[in-house]
Amino acid sequence: MMIHDITAIAGKHKSRKRIGRGQGSGQGKQAGRGHKGAGSRSGNSRRAAFEGGQMPYFRRMPKFGFTNVQFKTKFFVVNLGTIVEHPDFAKGGLVNFETLCKAGLVRDQSRDLKILGDLGEGKSLTVKLDITANRVTDSARKHVEEAGGKVIETGTRRDMVRGIDRNSDDRSPKNLTKKLRRTGAGKKK
Repeated sequence: MMIHDITAIAGKHKSRKRIGRGQGSGQGKQAGRGHKGAGSRSGNSRRAAFEGGQMPYFRRMPKFGFTNVQFKTKFFVVNLGTIVEHPDFAKGGLVNFETLCKAGLVRDQSRDLKILGDLGEGKSLTVKLDITANRVTDSARKHVEEAGGKVIETGTRRDMVRGIDRNSDDRSPKNLTKKLRRTGAGKKK
């Protein structure tokens, strides 16, 4: 069989290797396990990247630098269109963690909640929603307020530490945790 002969019918199913069935099977004698050692024994399982006891590659490599990936804020993201399509919110109402969990749109309260403003192609918001979430995008806020609803952003832990009021127009941090870099702008001449 050639590679161009493989179709949906021919070559769709590959027959299983039948090991330990004697010399005529093509997998006789050691049955693909090689000679002796732990790999030839039953019950052997070695972890990934195990190099036979020598210092593994990832430990031989020099370590340097810093990553702040563990400080990343993770969100449960819900679109306005998904909320409005759900029967619980078809006539409007309160949208928060409890109501979204009850509706099955959010799993639990282990992450922060973010509401996005995607309603779908050519649709507009016609029901009044009162949203309380950690983050609400500007487009979602615009849609909700145009429909007569209101938005309360509670902010994330990071927002609270930095002193950011998500509900005001000025969202600049008030508590600067780092010293500003010295520049020539503030010096007297």
